[in-house]
Order: sequence, then structure tokens, then C-alpha cells
Amino acid sequence: MVKTEEIRIKTGGNCQVVDITGQVTEAVARSGIRAGTATLFNIGSTAGITTTEYEPGLVNHDIRTAFERIAPENAGYEHEQTWHDDNGHSHVRASLLGPSLCVPVVQGQLTLGTWQQIILVDFDTRPRSRTIVCQIVGETAG
Repeated sequence: MVKTEEIRIKTGGNCQVVDITGQVTEAVARSGIRAGTATLFNIGSTAGITTTEYEPGLVNHDIRTAFERIAPENAGYEHEQTWHDDNGHSHVRASLLGPSLCVPVVQGQLTLGTWQQIILVDFDTRPRSRTIVCQIVGETAG
């Protein structure tokens, strides 16, 4: 069985970290799937999805600082020369993080650790409306 939902989120950009665990948990519950996988995919090229411990130090400082070291905002990007915009670093950061995540579903629950949440990181330089496809594949009994 395959169930697909869209999760829509308004973001502020600039490396904003958004906890989407609740929306994904609700989608899994609605699906009725007891054993399988939940795949999440961000539509767009300036945000990514991963897991982390959703705590203030990480979400308000550490993640942004790490990406600033890896792909600095003001480094100068060929993308910006091509499109005359300011978000070359956003594309590089999103490419490094990746647009998707797959989480096993066991006994109707996401198999996340106690301190592990699913997050969207929006790297763009302006607020955006994000769409994440949540596709749950598996069996309803098991």
C-alpha cells in the first residue's frame, strides 16, 4: 500500500530550522500503515531535510554556524552571476544536506530516537512556502 500526503510550511529562510516531526507522525497515523517506510522529499532546491535533536543551541545557532563555515553566505557564487540573485550559498547548502529522508515505520510508529526529530532547514534568503511530499509505503497489518 502507498499513501501520499503533502506537508505545507511557511518559512522565514536564512537557515531557519523547522521541526516537522508532528506532521509526519500524523501522516503515518492517518495512513494506517503498520510496517514500512516514510519517505519525505522537499520540493525545491534551497531547503533540505534531516534529523537532529531539536534544542535551542542546535536550531538557533550551531546548524547555521556549521553551514556558514562550509558554504559562507558572502563567498561569491557563479549561480549569483548567472541569475543576478543572492542565494548561491542556499543552493550549495541544500545540495549538501539533501532534499529527502527515509524513516522506517514499525508497529505504526516512526523509528526515531528519544532526542531525534525530523527537521526542514530552509537556506533561502527570503520567506518561502515549502511543500514536502510525505509518502508512506508498507503493509497495514504486521
